[in-house]
Amino acid sequence: MAEGDTDIPADHPRHDSLVTRHRIEDGVEAGITSKQGLIAEGRGEAFDYLLGERTLPSADAAARAAAAHLLLARHPVVSVNGNAAALVPDELVALADAVGADLEINLFNRTEERMAAIADHLRDHGASEVKGLDADARIPGLDHERAKVDADGIADADVVLVPLEDGDRAAALSDLGKAEIVIDLNPLSRSAQVADVPVVDNILRAIPNITAHARELADADRDELERIVAEFDPAAALDDAERAIRSGDL
Repeated sequence: MAEGDTDIPADHPRHDSLVTRHRIEDGVEAGITSKQGLIAEGRGEAFDYLLGERTLPSADAAARAAAAHLLLARHPVVSVNGNAAALVPDELVALADAVGADLEINLFNRTEERMAAIADHLRDHGASEVKGLDADARIPGLDHERAKVDADGIADADVVLVPLEDGDRAAALSDLGKAEIVIDLNPLSRSAQVADVPVVDNILRAIPNITAHARELADADRDELERIVAEFDPAAALDDAERAIRSGDL
């Protein structure tokens, strides 16, 4: 539990939502999260509310497929932006450890100060190595700071997990032929639509869930992992999430 989370009673009806808001606020104060990240978090929270603030069975299946992709990967990379670093730093480190992935910082509002702050933050939460600081390669087709990646990180990855909304980079990574896992609460977003595995869930639930599936599948043989990947239907997962949003009982 992050510092300050204990100030919110566990039985508060909006506990998880308030914890999320406080972590983003703390991230802004620490120079980890941009002010625009506050807006992005509010948008995501609205979709989570419509989903009933729960992990749908289809999202759990997506998390399992994501774990299988990461375990099969030659070089998996977990991309980290400011909101993700503020919300789930321990969980990101645990996931990277469980699947042997690199953690790489990638920001739209990139400054040397923010990059250093996020890298230090991840190291404080147990990361042994953090990529993204070298920025010695570029993603073709992007004209902003998200194009900057490490040559031995995202540029070389065959599977990339992209948490939170990031439509143009998601499309660019897809164009490079990389298998892409996207965590996005909006099933209609471009990020989710181009993903090989769209996980329509709150990042607070999704990252630990993917990690749990990865640990469960750690001893699975390659045929089993490939079967899980082949049987996952991204379009059906998106349709199920949209249906839940449109027909949910609030």
